[in-house]
Amino acid sequence: MDPVPGPVHPGPVHPGPVHPGPVHPGTGWPDDPATLTTPVARNARDVTELAATAGSLAELTARQSVCRACPRLVAWREQLTVQRRKSFRTEQYWGRPIPGWGAADPAVLIVGLAPAAHGGNRTGRVFTGDRSGDFLFAALYRCGLAEKPVSVAADDGQRLIGARMVAAVRCAPPDNKPTPAERLTCEPWLDAELVLVARSMRAIVCLGGFAWQAIWPALRAAGFTVPRPRPAFGHGVEVWLGRPGESDGVLLIGCYHPSQQNTFTGRLTPEMMDSVLTRARACANR
Repeated sequence: MDPVPGPVHPGPVHPGPVHPGPVHPGTGWPDDPATLTTPVARNARDVTELAATAGSLAELTARQSVCRACPRLVAWREQLTVQRRKSFRTEQYWGRPIPGWGAADPAVLIVGLAPAAHGGNRTGRVFTGDRSGDFLFAALYRCGLAEKPVSVAADDGQRLIGARMVAAVRCAPPDNKPTPAERLTCEPWLDAELVLVARSMRAIVCLGGFAWQAIWPALRAAGFTVPRPRPAFGHGVEVWLGRPGESDGVLLIGCYHPSQQNTFTGRLTPEMMDSVLTRARACANR
């Protein structure tokens, strides 16, 4: 669990020289939660231990952001920092796991699948710098959950309002398909994050079936009462969850993922996304 080795990269996201390879901790990338002394998980056992002992949300996100537990995902995300998309060839890629981002005491938690190869893996922020993020942040802004209608880079001044975003798998996977073993290895990061923000949560929005499946073990780990059998995923499906030790609950809402496959075909429209996020925000304000 030693710190990430390797050369140091410059801090600014876009200005300055571009280096092959991922950004290393403590080198000035905006909002980088880690330092050169942040412990690194190198296998599934390390992930379980480091997630359980983080102690604070800040330390947990730092540890998430340097994880190297899944060799296939590490190789892929770092390969992309060298073989950049042509339109981003002058930009430094983040090339590390994407930690949770947003309010430390969120009323609304938004759960996605995994970072995009040239979106979050490039910018260091989930749902930032790609078409899915464009669609999602425009909706978040319309519904009062984001300060700006776009999210393009870690230093763009964007801020979530009473909300937090996490991914079920923290590294960009090849073909956007993590393996079952990779999902299980990453699971303790989500479990620990949910425990740390559970008290403030009033609603959880799951973007897509993968996130819907991933949230149930995390809910159970956080002590929530979950129904059996688990309800099937669907857009607009709602499930009330018992909150440990409290009389009020948390509303879990399913939402189609804002992938281009869904948004370009009309399977997910802006009005449909607004309806889900407005419902979540209403729960946050109750």
